[in-house]
Amino acid sequence: MSPSSNGDSPASVVGSMTMAAQAVPNAVRQYPLPNRDFTIEIPSPQLAPTVNGINTIKSPSTLKSARAPNFSREGILGSAQKARNLSQSSENRPDNVNVSNGYQKAPSEESTNPLKRRNTDAGVDYPRRRATIACEVCRSRKSRCDGTKPKCKLCTELGAECIYREPGIKLDAGDKLILERLNRIESLLQINMGLAGHTNGLGLSHNSPGMSNGTGLSGDNLMIQNTDAAGFVSVIPSGGLGTWSATATNNLSTMPKVHTNAALHLLQWPMIRDLVSRPYDPQILLQLEMAREPLHSLTKTPCVDLSNTTAYIEAYFDRVNVWYACVNPYTWRSHYRIALSNGFREGPESCIVLLVLALGQASLRGSISRIVPHEDPPGLQYFTAAWALLPGMMTSNSVLAAQCHLLAAAYLFYLVRPLEAWNLLCTTSTKLQLLLMTPNRVPVDQRELSERIYWNALLFESDLLAELDLPHSGVVAFEENVGLPCGFEGDEQEAVGRDDLWYFLAEIALRRLLNRVSQLIYSKDSLASTTSLEPIVTELDFQLTQWYESLPLPLQFPFTRTMLPDPVQTVLRLRFFACRTIIYRPYILAVLDNEQAIMDPSVREACTKCLEASIRQLEHISAHHAGHMPYLWQGALSIVSQTLLIMGATMSPSLNSILVSLVSHRDVIDQIINDVVMEIERYSVLSPSLSLSAEIIKEAEVRRRTFLSG
Repeated sequence: MSPSSNGDSPASVVGSMTMAAQAVPNAVRQYPLPNRDFTIEIPSPQLAPTVNGINTIKSPSTLKSARAPNFSREGILGSAQKARNLSQSSENRPDNVNVSNGYQKAPSEESTNPLKRRNTDAGVDYPRRRATIACEVCRSRKSRCDGTKPKCKLCTELGAECIYREPGIKLDAGDKLILERLNRIESLLQINMGLAGHTNGLGLSHNSPGMSNGTGLSGDNLMIQNTDAAGFVSVIPSGGLGTWSATATNNLSTMPKVHTNAALHLLQWPMIRDLVSRPYDPQILLQLEMAREPLHSLTKTPCVDLSNTTAYIEAYFDRVNVWYACVNPYTWRSHYRIALSNGFREGPESCIVLLVLALGQASLRGSISRIVPHEDPPGLQYFTAAWALLPGMMTSNSVLAAQCHLLAAAYLFYLVRPLEAWNLLCTTSTKLQLLLMTPNRVPVDQRELSERIYWNALLFESDLLAELDLPHSGVVAFEENVGLPCGFEGDEQEAVGRDDLWYFLAEIALRRLLNRVSQLIYSKDSLASTTSLEPIVTELDFQLTQWYESLPLPLQFPFTRTMLPDPVQTVLRLRFFACRTIIYRPYILAVLDNEQAIMDPSVREACTKCLEASIRQLEHISAHHAGHMPYLWQGALSIVSQTLLIMGATMSPSLNSILVSLVSHRDVIDQIINDVVMEIERYSVLSPSLSLSAEIIKEAEVRRRTFLSG
């Protein structure tokens, strides 16, 4: 059933799409390629071009030719967005609704969609008294002006200059847009001035959501451009190769070097720390992964069975490429012919083909957590053969060599080996930086591929940095200079699969928003008090709402409380609620630290949103299997953190009352926690870090029940 036809799904603001969105069980649906106007940055809510939804693009060459050197990052998924004031109060936000009754309400759009605003004034038309001539400030803020001269009441309160326009002069659309942008910039600067006093210079104004121009040539994010006689341009970060601090500290869409967003940081919170018998260093997970034994099978002589390759190739393009979008279906036959002529024993093409076969076979077996222990995971024979070719790729600085390392990292994520995957991502990052320092080093026919490899590397590095204290590779320094993918070029008759980009582009936007949350709320310099955080939290939640409303219709998941048959929608819905949880999580800490904090209505509302998002992630725990190919390890730690959060909430009288209001019965909370404990226990054999996580939440649940019964 199409999400657009579901009565519980909110209306989309994107252009109509004619493709039927039929759910395909155990497979990933195909979606049309986006138009080149498709833009992805979680923006300031500004006006942006509209997506032109189409079924297929026979030849994206016309889109390629329109590419500009610096891609504009205004808007997400091409939605038209209105300017919003960063300091606007939460009651004016479109996502501020009361969904606290959960199961107790009949399923309706109002009760299941946290983004839907209830219209309480329907059918009532009250006359509005307005000044004959409103001042410019009131017009720009869309506020009622009392017409007092020389200064109206609002301008007097704001200390602003009050200017009345001469009668008969009307603003056109361009004038209004300019005023809206200026108003937003003013509010961003005001928030930035407030942050500067607390954060040693961390500001919103440098590359804030609404002010990034896509050039990377402003402020401290300046890139050095050197043009030689031949006309080649070198784009090098001001700090040099691999430099993180020179550029990333001013980019709010990157992970901070020091943050408290990791799952085990919750073990230091009041109440939650009483659920474990001994304190844990948040870096214990990294230490366990570092001490882990390597894969012994990689030292064996590879034995590859090529009798069923067609099925594995089809499985890769049907089930895997949607997550990574980094294999060109138009050049696949050429790669396979070259690999076959080399006997799959040399060259990047052989390595790429073997890794695609490994991932394709793995996708046919479902979640690796359901594989019999001590059984070789599917695809391992192909991965072992590809591993033997990687040393040759290590010394090659080509786009295909970078692609080999990225695909190998993807398979290691499937095996739940995050640290080994990070090592390969670092190699990928180094090769990309060498190539991107001088864009002319990338062949024209491989630029689209290089962009996709870049964004994959950035996405997965951010995921790892969210949980582990790892060195930053420096690849983020090129973020503003790398275009967004728009579609591979090639003959449709040569394609072995579809080129799916919608999920990949949506994930880029959401990951950047998640990084922004870590920067503004969880970095070591972030604001501490809930009062200071309120405008930041309000804006971040609004941007999350805009991200959802801008998704193409086939991806726009419904907010029902039921499982979804579409794996892409399932993963996006889980990621949505994970992001919403961490946006509002500081309010839970405030109440656990001081029960009286709940007396503030805004704090109670924020706690309700956080706990509801946590429940929505955990109420159908098997839904997480849909994302186990790329996200099992990351998703498991997200599950653990949300479970610890709910455990602590049940020990607080005020927070527990909110939890009970979100479900149909008190026992539902205990059942959800029990299901999580059993699920993470199944993951424990896959990784030492997940084994420890399973032990922690198992012990925490025993102590929680003892506490509540006593």
